[in-house]
Amino acid sequence: MRFLNRLYAFVGWAIVALGGLHMLTTIRLSASTPAFRVWFFGAGLAMALSGALNLLHRAYGHSAAGLRIVCRTTNILLTLFAAVAGALTGAGVAEYILIVGLAGSALILSFGLSWPRQTAIEIGRSGQRLED
Repeated sequence: MRFLNRLYAFVGWAIVALGGLHMLTTIRLSASTPAFRVWFFGAGLAMALSGALNLLHRAYGHSAAGLRIVCRTTNILLTLFAAVAGALTGAGVAEYILIVGLAGSALILSFGLSWPRQTAIEIGRSGQRLED
């Protein structure tokens, strides 16, 4: 379980980084309209926030049912959006694999990390600890 937890952290941070890169490349879009640049920046912001949401889910999802629902719904929509957007815009194979792979990994891991965690009080009472 510890490996999956670390993998989920890596995927979450990778989505945040990809969103940040997307926002930074907005500066280089010189031949586009201001409206397009705003939408392009907004897409990067949405990716970064989605990655942050996955990091929050990784840390607190075991005790926050609302966070689990919002994160999983976001991952479903982001994965579908990435697949459709990549197909419609004619993204290269590497680009398509990267974004759909990251979004799909976050989707799978957000549903796969639903094991119970013990609180410090429960650990003190039982004298033993569940493995991560």
